[in-house]
Amino acid sequence: MHIELTLDCNDLDGQAAFWAAALNYRRAPDRFDGYAGLEPAGEGVPLTLQRVPEPKRAKNRLHLDLLVPDVDAEVARLERLGARTLETHTGYGTRWSVLADPEGNEFCVAAD
Repeated sequence: MHIELTLDCNDLDGQAAFWAAALNYRRAPDRFDGYAGLEPAGEGVPLTLQRVPEPKRAKNRLHLDLLVPDVDAEVARLERLGARTLETHTGYGTRWSVLADPEGNEFCVAAD
């Protein structure tokens, strides 16, 4: 069994560019119209972007957690790529920020 995550989006190319840069993934050759595949350079879970007609309307039921050694530096890098910070939290012995990608999909950046 293999796992792949799929994220709905409106702007397929824009979201593929954002997430490829955010995750340091590469875009795989397109196999199906309306989909973009992103692959890790080494270990990791592939991410597929699926074009859908409707915009995001509510909170994600599933989100990505990016675990990094320097939360502030990673948040700054992701903001330069087009993410925006929604909240910052401290608790459970760690610190994390909730961000949104350019289409509003939430994800977290937390201390590794």
